[in-house]
Amino acid sequence: MLIGLRQAQFTEITPASPRTKNRLPSVLTQIRPVLERVFAGEILSRTLVLDSLIHYEGPTKLAAAGRGRVLKWMRNRAKKDPAALVDAFFAALAERIVTVPDTAAAELVIPQLAANIKALQAQRDTIAGQVEEMLESFPLAQVLMSMPGVGIKTASNIVLPIGDCQDFADAAHLAAYAGITPTTRQSGTSVRGEFPTRAGNKQLKNAMFRSAWIASHCHPASRDYYLRKRAEGQKHNAAVMWLARSRCNDIYALLTRREFFREIPARTIATAA
Repeated sequence: MLIGLRQAQFTEITPASPRTKNRLPSVLTQIRPVLERVFAGEILSRTLVLDSLIHYEGPTKLAAAGRGRVLKWMRNRAKKDPAALVDAFFAALAERIVTVPDTAAAELVIPQLAANIKALQAQRDTIAGQVEEMLESFPLAQVLMSMPGVGIKTASNIVLPIGDCQDFADAAHLAAYAGITPTTRQSGTSVRGEFPTRAGNKQLKNAMFRSAWIASHCHPASRDYYLRKRAEGQKHNAAVMWLARSRCNDIYALLTRREFFREIPARTIATAA
């Protein structure tokens, strides 16, 4: 029931979210193509950037305000110094050599698009918080949180996609679904080593990968496993991926058996007197 509730709630907002998020960079780059490199990736999802587009109503008024005024405005609202972002924005604007028609008309929708994205993100955060509150008393979440490196948010991102693991034949099946099975990249006769696959459930993969990374810092056994993989020649991401794959066996066992995590004592070899 809990999983169905989460899926139903997100179904209401996720279809509109990608379209809205994609439309904003499309409008920006349509009127100022040089901004494509400035607002690449998830930069347009940052609250500070969205607030600046709402406040200044688009690139034209941002440019008219000037670097100093914009930087001061952003610094009053930012946790980190936004100077690099402001510099990149004004450097890109300085390269503009053509006037794009209908700029004024296009910029009319920019503040509304930015406000819509903020509203969607706030709605998602609210739902995520409600789900986390429900999961605090959910037995399987408590089971997962007994593992080192797993908090309530990570537990929710693992439990909600997979439930009690009854749909998975074994831990290998779960690892393949999560996309944390090691893959070897090869080009012609060149073998480039093992890397995380790009397939799998992104939410689940990120949760397992992040929990493994945290465990490698706070859990001695996980740290030893990570360092052993690094000593074998694995790069950082690959070593964390291997640790996540190893922990996937524990996750599968905990959820299917409904047992809390227990440390397995290290074996000792008796020496003759």
